[in-house]
Amino acid sequence: MSRTTEHVDAFNHAVTSGDWDTFAQRFAADAGMSFVGVPAGPFEGRPAIAAAYRENPPTETMTLEGADDDNVKFRWAGGDTGTMDLTWAPDGTVQALTVSFD
Repeated sequence: MSRTTEHVDAFNHAVTSGDWDTFAQRFAADAGMSFVGVPAGPFEGRPAIAAAYRENPPTETMTLEGADDDNVKFRWAGGDTGTMDLTWAPDGTVQALTVSFD
C-alpha cells in the first residue's frame, strides 16, 4: 500500500470517527496545508492543521482515482472530484498538502 493510499485511508477513518487529532499526527510538526477553490487556509503547523479539521471537519470520504506519491486525483463520496499534491518529510509524514477542487 502506498503512503498516499494510507493517508487517504486515515482521512476516511477520521471522517467516520471524528478523530482529527490522530489524523493530524500524519503531518510534520511544521507542515503546511492549503486549498485552491475554497475559502480555507492556508494552515501552517500541525496544531493549526488539527484545529482546522476539528473546527470544520469534512463530512465525505474520498476514493483515489489514480495516484502516485506526489499527486493524486480523488473523488468525494458525493461525486465531486479534485487533486491533492503531497510533499513528504523524510520521516514519512506529510510536509505539505495542497488540495484543489475541480
